[in-house]
Amino acid sequence: MSARTPISVEQVATAARKVRAMSMAEKVALTEEIHQRQPNLLASCLVQPRLGVAIEKVEFLLNILLVCFQAMKEAGVHWPLISEQEQERHLSRHIGAVRFSEELTDPALADAARTEYLADHPETPLLAFVIGECNAWLADLARRHDESESDKFVMMAAINLVNCIAAAERKERG
Repeated sequence: MSARTPISVEQVATAARKVRAMSMAEKVALTEEIHQRQPNLLASCLVQPRLGVAIEKVEFLLNILLVCFQAMKEAGVHWPLISEQEQERHLSRHIGAVRFSEELTDPALADAARTEYLADHPETPLLAFVIGECNAWLADLARRHDESESDKFVMMAAINLVNCIAAAERKERG
């Protein structure tokens, strides 16, 4: 049984609606707020061009960050500053979990490992939103024949945003 999540499905939906309805000036203001309160999360998005990610794909990741941050605000929970070291640690853990499930020779066991990871995630609604957005984004890239090797960096960064938010919240409650 997973722990109670501080960000509900309704809060994620509200955050997504609010961000989609924002003008560019409002998105810039929210980005400035992120820069003040969670600069390392913003930096993890802005560093993507160094990994070969095209600017329009960075915009997708920044939109994910805006929704995640707005959802944090909707939840009304204070998150401590998420450090670069914490981001690196959670990215390594996620990569390890993915590799583990990919290396299982029994497809049923691999599916069970992925299902358990999702079911036990402390931020299930936020994770579901990010995975849904990533799947839609990848489908759109495939339709436009605009896929690239660097897309994996965008997806890993998007999932890592959620993992860091989840871990920071647990640490704050702990």
